[in-house]
Order: sequence, then structure tokens, then C-alpha cells
Amino acid sequence: MEPTRDYPLFGGAFSATLPPGAIDVSDLRPVPDNQEVFCHRVTDQSLIVELLELQAHAQGEEAARYHFEDVGGVQEARVVQVEAVQPLLLENLALRGCCQEAWILSGKQQVAKENQQVAKYVTLYQALLRLPQYQTDFLLTFNQPPPENRSSLGPENLSLPPWSLGDFEQLVTSLTLHDPNIFGPQ
Repeated sequence: MEPTRDYPLFGGAFSATLPPGAIDVSDLRPVPDNQEVFCHRVTDQSLIVELLELQAHAQGEEAARYHFEDVGGVQEARVVQVEAVQPLLLENLALRGCCQEAWILSGKQQVAKENQQVAKYVTLYQALLRLPQYQTDFLLTFNQPPPENRSSLGPENLSLPPWSLGDFEQLVTSLTLHDPNIFGPQ
């Protein structure tokens, strides 16, 4: 997949720039309709783009924390630790016209992979883009496994380095809405 190509999301209703080596997980296994999931071709890194119901009871920084803790609960994380939450500048977002509030969160969660007993710390970066006029919270997650948990980076894979926080930021800032009908009648 080309790194600079705008990749269609949710049937073309959105698009975003994906990092090099992104594999659409829906080509490998079922993915819920409200998610787009991509994995790195070589490492265990993943990117998740989710359309969620607006959590109007949580405002500001607390909304970002709410979603982080919710993901931890779904993943049955043994430890959920927020490291930092900061506002994102709306003028940097392609969605600035419909996004009223945006946050970036970094943290760690101790989770066990499917069919494994040992839980390892995974670093997560989450961007929360709030679209109240569509009753939607847009959650983008970058899962960064610990270095010892990554697949082998042998000589044949050196041409495809692990994704960086910059790659995630490009995904977040490039996210573009093409068809607001995805949200239903307004």
C-alpha cells in the first residue's frame, strides 16, 4: 500500500493517509462495521479507526480518558494507565469543519493476546475527534507493542521500518469526511 495514498474508509465515506506496509485486517478476518483495522506487515503494530456513539456525559479531557478506559475494559486489561492527555489543534485537522473538540492521549495497558496467559504492556496512542452534530465520537488508536514482542526485523524486512508517532499523526490529521450520509438522516 502506498504511504501517501488516501485510503477509503467505511465504504468511501471517509479517507485517510495510511503509513507504509498497512494491511487491511478485514481481508484477513471479520471486523465490526464501525471499525477499520490495519496491521503492520512486519511488526505487531496496529491502527484502529472507530465510529462510536457520542459520550455526551464525558466532556473535554475526561472524554479521552473515558474511551481509553473503555478500550481497556473491552480488552480485559489488567492495568490501564494514562500517561498524558492533550488537546489537538483543530486547524491541523482535515475534519476541522465538523470536529468541535479533539484530544490525543498516550498510555499503557497490560493485556494478554488471544489464547495467551502472559499479559504484556502495550503503549497506546489515541486520538478522539468529537463530532456532536453527528452524535459521534471518532476514536483512532495506535497500538505499539513492546520491542521484545515485535516480529523479527530480519534483513528482508529492513525496507519497512516500524510505524512512528508521526505516521499516526498523519493518519489523524488527514482523516477526511466525503459522505455525511454515513451518519444517517440529520
